[in-house]
Amino acid sequence: MIITSLLDTDLYKFTMMQVVLHHFPAAQVEYRYKCRTPNINLARFLDEIRAEIHELCQLRFSESELQYLRGLRFMKSDFVDFLGLFHMPEKCIKVTESAVPGEIDITVRGPWLHTILFEIPVLAIVNEVYFRNVCTEPGWEEGRKRLQKKMRLVVDDPALADFRVAEYGTRRRFSKIWHEEVVVTMKAQMGAHFAGTSNVKLAMKHNVTPLGTMGHEYLQACQALGPRLRDSQVYALEVWAKEYRGDLGIALSDVYGMDAFLRDFDMYFCKLFDGARHDSGDPFVWGERLLAHYAANRADPRTKTLVFSDALTFPRAIELAKRFAGRCKVSFGIGTNLTNDLGHEPLQIVMKMVRCNGQPVAKVSDAPEKTMCDDPAYLAYLRQVFELPPA
Repeated sequence: MIITSLLDTDLYKFTMMQVVLHHFPAAQVEYRYKCRTPNINLARFLDEIRAEIHELCQLRFSESELQYLRGLRFMKSDFVDFLGLFHMPEKCIKVTESAVPGEIDITVRGPWLHTILFEIPVLAIVNEVYFRNVCTEPGWEEGRKRLQKKMRLVVDDPALADFRVAEYGTRRRFSKIWHEEVVVTMKAQMGAHFAGTSNVKLAMKHNVTPLGTMGHEYLQACQALGPRLRDSQVYALEVWAKEYRGDLGIALSDVYGMDAFLRDFDMYFCKLFDGARHDSGDPFVWGERLLAHYAANRADPRTKTLVFSDALTFPRAIELAKRFAGRCKVSFGIGTNLTNDLGHEPLQIVMKMVRCNGQPVAKVSDAPEKTMCDDPAYLAYLRQVFELPPA
């Protein structure tokens, strides 16, 4: 079994799920899987993937896991009580062979509250099934050499005393065994440079900090749940602030692109939120624009945190750290480059929300290839409403 615990997922799934329980318990959603890597034959592993997902749907939270969640300062008791009753509803997920030869289709439909936890473990299952069948002799030693080299770039540079990096690679991992080795090694050898992991199971097991706030699906769903489409980003941030009262204060900035984010992220949000997360587009341009925006809104940039998490490598993270040193706080989340860098080409697979309450939803990021929507007319309308350039 690949997934043996419902905690084997990213923290932001639980922080979003708590918001869903308290504010949108009746929302109905649809997610769809997509493989962006060409010429990958996953259909031959269809039965294996289905069997793993079936086992996933048999899992329940253990009492020790619930107790761990209760100990997180931002988790509320009624939410943890709900998790005590929770399981993945197998009837809500369909895994079939695609019309495109060799590809598979995965669709999740149902209540948002009951389907939100599917994405991360399902992607981890697809990754691990693929790699354990295709790479029968994994490059463990090559992976360890690469990991050591990356860590030394930070540990051996006295100019990086304040450098903090977190592991964000659950959904992209080569395998859960390698994932755990990466976290254990970073904790042992990087000291204070290792900020923690997005994976709640590994955070609990190895006594490291679990990290995460909100994901794209949260702001996407608010396109259908808010009072008006143009105000959906503001609505999403306001509901988040209402739930967490200043905690978990890192806002996601790229659901509609940076221009639209800055228009909505006014002085109130600048002062209320601790910072923002970059996940598409040029990170240097993004950082400079955000710092200028803080200054223009009378918020001291030195008190704010910029989180970088878009396809990061250690050299790029170090470059960003040096660019913004002394001007703000910076933090880095590295995924694929940590958990799937053993000399094999990683899969570019995603599972995105495409509908909420029967209405199309979309992410229109600063990286065009990351846009995912099944309704071209809605996408064009969204661009118009948020004054975005045509595709």
